[in-house]
Amino acid sequence: MSAELKIKLPVGIESFEEIRTEGFYYIDKTNLIRDLLEGWGKVNLFTRPRRFGKSLNMSMLKSFFETGAKKELFVGLAISGEHALCERYMGKFPVISVTFKGIVGADFQTAKGMLRYELKREAERYQLLADSDRLTETDKRNYFELLRMETQETVMVSLALLSRLLYKHFGKKTLILIDEYDVPLAKAQQSGYYEEMASLIRRNTG
Repeated sequence: MSAELKIKLPVGIESFEEIRTEGFYYIDKTNLIRDLLEGWGKVNLFTRPRRFGKSLNMSMLKSFFETGAKKELFVGLAISGEHALCERYMGKFPVISVTFKGIVGADFQTAKGMLRYELKREAERYQLLADSDRLTETDKRNYFELLRMETQETVMVSLALLSRLLYKHFGKKTLILIDEYDVPLAKAQQSGYYEEMASLIRRNTG
């Protein structure tokens, strides 16, 4: 049996880094990075069928753009041949990456709690903001509000607020990746709280 046939298949794995470091088979879709950069848009929406690999592509984008990117993950892939793009963009931006896949509460309060948890978890990745010498004391208090995520108002402005704080710290615009954005809205439609959820998400992503 050839070595190629022995490569592990990444069934159920959506982490680009895990696939690349653990020897799983990977279909190279890194040209998507080039296409996005060359066809620049302030907002990009990916609408593909289920199981098309959208979540894995989101993970790939995070691995490429995020500050501290591991360049070795992209060795041998198509994007590594785009030297100018890699030099300019790889590892140069703060990235907020959230998934709404698990926000499927049977009622609004439950769904809001799930959303609160996801947003709070992402804010916790940036503990460096608590000690940043580029943030004011007011900024730091706002960051601690994100860590507590106690009010609906904080939930509603969390992505915009975290993005602003990251911009002040890094001096670079923040890339925001939202995976499965439609899941909470579909569940809300089924369970009768669509308007409340739509309002909550619209304020967070508008």
